[in-house]
Amino acid sequence: MLHQQPEIYLYPRVVQAKMFIDANYADPIDLKQIAAAAHFSRFHFLRLFRRIYGRTPNQYLVLTRIRAAARLLEAGRPVVSACHESGFASAATFATLFRKHRGITPSAFRAAALRRNAALKAQPLAFVPACFSDRAGWNRNFEEGS
Repeated sequence: MLHQQPEIYLYPRVVQAKMFIDANYADPIDLKQIAAAAHFSRFHFLRLFRRIYGRTPNQYLVLTRIRAAARLLEAGRPVVSACHESGFASAATFATLFRKHRGITPSAFRAAALRRNAALKAQPLAFVPACFSDRAGWNRNFEEGS
């Protein structure tokens, strides 16, 4: 007779699958591969993953790719490079999903990040909340301002 494993033994396997996604998001992976990494059938894995993480494995994969693309865009990578390096096969799909999750297009996100980075380099103390040296009028070399 087949008996079910207690859920405590299933949780590490689902975490293992999540870690598989985290390590392989840039590759073309699918539900079958992710479930196999945890040694589950696709349908059983889908139910467990959703119960534990509150989203489907595909939703988590997309979110992981969006986060990776955002980091690349913040670093100044071109939109098409960020798209492909984060695992998206289509620039159109990437743009649609990025806008859905971030509320802004990838190119606008990149432009804003580049402006923010330039401002940070030009005046770094202004980005520290309630920075004493900024309030005291010192410049970024910690010398008294004029």
